[in-house]
Amino acid sequence: MKQVVQNYKSGELALLDVPVPGCKPGGVLVRTAYSLISTGTELMKVSEAGMSMLGKARSRPDQVAKVVQSVATNGVPATYRKVMGKLDSYTPLGYSLCGVVEQVGDGIDDVKAGDLVACAGNEHALHAELNWVPKNLYTPVPDSLAPRHAAFGTVGSIALQGVRQGESRLGEVALVVGLGLIGQLVAQLLTASGVRVVGADPDPARCELAERLGAVACGDPASPAVESAVAELTDGHGVDQVYLAAGGGSNQPVELAARLCRDRGRVVDIGKCRLDLPWNAYYEKELDVRFSRSYGPGRYDPEYEIEGRDYPIGYVRWTERRNLACFLDLVARGRVDVEPLITRTADFDDAVETYQRLKDGELKALAVLFRYPEQVAEDGPSADAPVVSVPVVPGGARSSVPVRAAKTPVRLAFVGAGNYATSMLLPHLARRDGVELSTVVTTTALSAANAQRKFGFREATTDLDAVLGDASVDAVFVVTRHSSHAELTRKALLAGKAVFVEKPLALTSQELTGVLDAVEESGNDRLQVGFNRRFAPLLQEAGKRFGARTGPASLRYLVNAGRLDHGSWYLQQGTEGSRFAGEGGHFVDTASWLLGADPVSVYALAPSGNEDLQVVLGYPDGSTATISYVTTGAAGFPKETLDLVADGKVLQLDDFVRSSVYDGRKRWVSSRLPKARDKGQAGELAAFVRAVRSGGPMPVPLRSLVATTAATLAVRAALAGGAPVTLAEAR
Repeated sequence: MKQVVQNYKSGELALLDVPVPGCKPGGVLVRTAYSLISTGTELMKVSEAGMSMLGKARSRPDQVAKVVQSVATNGVPATYRKVMGKLDSYTPLGYSLCGVVEQVGDGIDDVKAGDLVACAGNEHALHAELNWVPKNLYTPVPDSLAPRHAAFGTVGSIALQGVRQGESRLGEVALVVGLGLIGQLVAQLLTASGVRVVGADPDPARCELAERLGAVACGDPASPAVESAVAELTDGHGVDQVYLAAGGGSNQPVELAARLCRDRGRVVDIGKCRLDLPWNAYYEKELDVRFSRSYGPGRYDPEYEIEGRDYPIGYVRWTERRNLACFLDLVARGRVDVEPLITRTADFDDAVETYQRLKDGELKALAVLFRYPEQVAEDGPSADAPVVSVPVVPGGARSSVPVRAAKTPVRLAFVGAGNYATSMLLPHLARRDGVELSTVVTTTALSAANAQRKFGFREATTDLDAVLGDASVDAVFVVTRHSSHAELTRKALLAGKAVFVEKPLALTSQELTGVLDAVEESGNDRLQVGFNRRFAPLLQEAGKRFGARTGPASLRYLVNAGRLDHGSWYLQQGTEGSRFAGEGGHFVDTASWLLGADPVSVYALAPSGNEDLQVVLGYPDGSTATISYVTTGAAGFPKETLDLVADGKVLQLDDFVRSSVYDGRKRWVSSRLPKARDKGQAGELAAFVRAVRSGGPMPVPLRSLVATTAATLAVRAALAGGAPVTLAEAR
């Protein structure tokens, strides 16, 4: 089998062929499906291995002390040989994985061969194809949890143990210093337990991600933003707990903790950072400083970890293993979302290259997964397809209520004025009669001023709240980065505005539910998502000529997406979601419109080494739609081609340049070649403005928008599980 190893003396990383471990009593042999790289702990070890001998000594004074003691006991020559022998040996990497039980040792009765388990331990949950894992370092994976998410079990347990040490209570306020992988999980766990979280990290992307996942406010610890947020949330008293999840040699985290913690608050050290406590500050507030030891009680106790002697639950409620099981349960129930933390999933064969890219800084990542050759779908414990819930569209929302006075212009506000807004939307609206471009809102004053000058907006501002509170604004266009769509849509709906939001509507099921909660709370369902293909003239003409179906249809949609330019924000998957999550809704919506129904199942495959996807949608009448989303095709080939086959007829669309229908009489009906590709933006905007003007229904029913978004998001679950996903309305 293969295993990732490192030579601590030379720093060499290698993927070695090593013998398969034996299945000893008291444990199980596990074939790895996914293992997680800890970009904090493991990279620190990898970086140390590349240091000079003096650098290694400075970084590990504890080991230097052991060497000094050995010299005193055994002499210099013997100690030198011992140290060099240890340094010049391969050591393993890894400590968090999910895999399938291949063999069960004597004394094990809680799992069987074929069961999916999450495993922990830097001696047992290694980056290796097979691992022997003792009983107290594995736990069964809940049926609904994807293997790639279960691989987070160990780091989740570390975060969970830190939260337990803080003894947080409902309604308290906590500060998380360091928003790396552990810090992000700590913030989510605190939020799930009813604690309001402020985050501190110098990386704006990590701050933005933490806020998207539930933190109240995040910012650079050197800026006044964090201190202001704490003062506002605590009435100036300070936070109840500070969780130190940062690393490095700076003493800033402990100094920040002293400044922002309340009197007699708690400071919990989870990461490995400098801890020169400012005595006066900690003494005057009588701060309680606590350490969180790894995964929880049982860690470093060989009788617990190796011999399997559990601690009685009446005396030790949360052990290593119980923490591991608890965290998996939280993820399975949607209380913690680990998918946005995954920066990259790499094939195990590319492990050395992946580590090198991380070490060199070429790959900036929160979490990186290794995907192993064996597929969990082939060996997993259940053949049942997982179910993804489609949120229920609230009843009782208004669908045809006039929102503007008669014979007055439809007043529109734009939130965002980037390339798409200024090239594909605003040119159509600026020249449309009966439309007034009221206000443009951007994060920078200059971009707002440019949009105002070019398109004739009455006002330009950076104040979103002022626009939402402006009663003269009939509708709000949300044309910002993907990560902000759901929250801005929610705010605009609650403000009583009709909303046009560019795709995607949401990047997570939680965001989608939040939008629908706003619909239910406000009674306002005046929402349109920018799925414009169904409004394209060529496609509408072809659909009419094709006519109604009597039997199931087969649809093929090839999207020759091409590669993105280096630096494109579409590549920021940690904050903006995957590329398909961002624009896949276009193609799902087009297929569903042509087939006249919403999908009921999703299956997806992704070839290794690129972003290509094969997505198969199933429909209630047995129809199927296959979306081939590829980035590796020829640049000169058309971007979008579509074929629909049913009832002895074929509909073809050639990149919105030509559409044709072939029926049983062997007759082609081709549209004219237009001067330019019309993908439906003009028609979509016209329909939206008409709906706002008349107060009539939105161009696309809300139920369809939700179903398309849920199906697009389900692609991620289908990829993770390696099996079809059933879409079922939540009850």
